[in-house]
Amino acid sequence: METYWEEAGWEQLAPGVARRRMPGWDETTGVIVGETDVLVVDTGATLRDGAEIRRQITRLSGRRPTRIALTHPHFDHVLGTAAFAGCEVYGAAGLDELLRRDREPLRDSAIRQGVDRDAATEAADHLVLPHHGVSGELTLDLGGRPVLLANVGPGHTAYDLAVLVPGRPEVVFCGDLVEESGPPQAGHDAIPTHWPAALDRLLALGGEDALYVPGHGAVVDAAFVRAQRDELAARFGVSH
Repeated sequence: METYWEEAGWEQLAPGVARRRMPGWDETTGVIVGETDVLVVDTGATLRDGAEIRRQITRLSGRRPTRIALTHPHFDHVLGTAAFAGCEVYGAAGLDELLRRDREPLRDSAIRQGVDRDAATEAADHLVLPHHGVSGELTLDLGGRPVLLANVGPGHTAYDLAVLVPGRPEVVFCGDLVEESGPPQAGHDAIPTHWPAALDRLLALGGEDALYVPGHGAVVDAAFVRAQRDELAARFGVSH
């Protein structure tokens, strides 16, 4: 199974757990396969990206995706969601209202970052809002495989959701709370003075031996996350 995933451009992290670094913006999309359900973590920057992710996961796992977790409300992580018909969508509490209100700014952000105008408009027009808001923690049963969704923000945004997959090794999908391919991006919607504390919560969630999957870049360890936490604290004048 591992060979098939890797040949299709996915990185196998643990049995039934994989991620792909999408072309264009290098954003992570992830998948966790249980006996009855398949959870996708983030859906790409366009409906075309989302459809490709859905087709690959269906072909490689033998099951259609049934649930989606959105780690934060940036275009390259949410605009492919409408390609996953029938999926239950999860996000941090309040994400549904934000996306309902900010469809146009989301579309404009995608266009500024290089998404084709028509593709960005189509994805924003068909944007799927989360059906379930997560305050604190929520455990999903994918059929013999529990997965924990944790609202660990604010930090990179006010709506940062992490996904913990128990096992050996444990895997934590971090969204853009962690970035490996460049410095963490603190845009207009970041809450930088709270970001180090969000990474403390992320480290408490995964522990020392977990694999931490950033929103952009290669998989990292706890030491990398801790170092990035300290860099952010120094950058924004936050004491330990």
